[in-house]
Amino acid sequence: MDFVFRPAAPAEYADVERVLRAAFTSYMRRLGREIPPDYYDERLPATIERGDVFVADEAGRIVGVAETERRDTGLYLERLAVDPAKQGSGLGGWLLVRLEEVARSRGDRTMSLQTAEMMDHLLRLYSRHGFEIVSRGVPDHGKDLHIRVHMVKPL
Repeated sequence: MDFVFRPAAPAEYADVERVLRAAFTSYMRRLGREIPPDYYDERLPATIERGDVFVADEAGRIVGVAETERRDTGLYLERLAVDPAKQGSGLGGWLLVRLEEVARSRGDRTMSLQTAEMMDHLLRLYSRHGFEIVSRGVPDHGKDLHIRVHMVKPL
């Protein structure tokens, strides 16, 4: 793998959205939902502007996206997306290692995330990278009733 890890630039919104949409379409369908056309428009531009979206760039093409949020105790991983053509290549794990470097450099004490319990492959990925399940429950948003797991990794 020859990827460059860096913050997304505001002008790259369309490419970031392309990867997120491509990666999350099957996830959302498994939850019984579709991604609305304007789903990312409300929050993503500001998140990119704050420097909380990171990308994996391969020869000038964005192939991975990590949307994060700074929280009191550490880095919260809102979304981790890998272009479907690169899924299974190890890029998701590579992004997690880079995110941990970012979190440690900022002095964060934890990394955390939430994912659907039914996504066994994601639970395995995050567990391999040191995340542990700390709670389970129905999501607060009420858009579906699939159990989510909250995972934390101490740094």
